[in-house]
Amino acid sequence: MDLDAESLASVIGSRVRHERTEHGWTLDQLAEHAGVSRRMVVNVEQGAVNPSIGTLLRLSDALGVGLPALVEPPRRERTKLTRAGEGAALWQGEAGGRGVLVAGTEPPDVVELWDWSLAPGEAHVSEAHSEGTRELLQVREGALVVAVADESFTLAPGDALAFAGDEEHSYANPGDDLTRFTLTVFEPGVGPGPRTETPHA
Repeated sequence: MDLDAESLASVIGSRVRHERTEHGWTLDQLAEHAGVSRRMVVNVEQGAVNPSIGTLLRLSDALGVGLPALVEPPRRERTKLTRAGEGAALWQGEAGGRGVLVAGTEPPDVVELWDWSLAPGEAHVSEAHSEGTRELLQVREGALVVAVADESFTLAPGDALAFAGDEEHSYANPGDDLTRFTLTVFEPGVGPGPRTETPHA
């Protein structure tokens, strides 16, 4: 079973609090560096909310740890095995789709490996990531429409797409069957500093 929402929120909250303390920052200082509200930082640290992927990216960048590091306790290992079903579900669609972060690397050049599923009619809109971010995806089942800035691509099983993740983009299932795809995100130069993108609701 993937980490359930409550335990995941608790893990993220503990890690954010740990990293903030390591930086010697107050709640207000982290909020300022990340470009989020103090209330959001408090709620995240208390495990009271499941923040959006956009909010998690702003917090992880400000703390200089990378998104994958927020979903597990701090530790340095040569290898990390994630068994089937042990990933962190960071997005849940209204019809049952999921975005599961299954693996990631340490900063400064962070690589994330995701397992995505979208139910018929579901879509996920992603704000622009930090400059230089690139994404690679391959469809495993169903149909997928990927929109990047003003371009749109319709993909079938086996099709792959590489694109700039530092522009707004979205993934949508236009079909009648479940869509599954593997996504890799490369975010270079992760480190302290606020994101400048418009927050995504």
